Amino acid sequence: MTNIESKNPETLFDPTPFAFSHATSGVGNGKYVFISGQSGGEGLHHHLSEDFRKQVQFALKNLETVLKEYNLKPDDVLKVTILIVDHDQEKLKIWTEEMHKVWKNNKFPASTLIPVPKLALDGMMIEVDAIAFMPL
Repeated sequence: MTNIESKNPETLFDPTPFAFSHATSGVGNGKYVFISGQSGGEGLHHHLSEDFRKQVQFALKNLETVLKEYNLKPDDVLKVTILIVDHDQEKLKIWTEEMHKVWKNNKFPASTLIPVPKLALDGMMIEVDAIAFMPL
């Protein structure tokens, strides 16, 4: 059972089609889990595909892997920050489609997307960090 509450004021646009909520909060007793930026690197050797969608899928998979270490799921995430190299509308469309595959219930975390010229490693196209809430 999740203790995450999302708010989308009726006087603001509906962010659901864009795969985020205007605000989220952790309700009840719990603790926050801060997850470092997860890239789209595959496996222990951190192979970076040249395909943006593939990197998005692995960034989300890597995020889910860290969440599982705390017995958490994507629905426990309060906030994500997404860094995208050379961001454009096609990359935003891909990101949004992949978010909808992970957050099937449309209860999205709060979100900030930041276009950047480069990330830590050559070939990295995306990095996603998160703040999750773990009920006690």
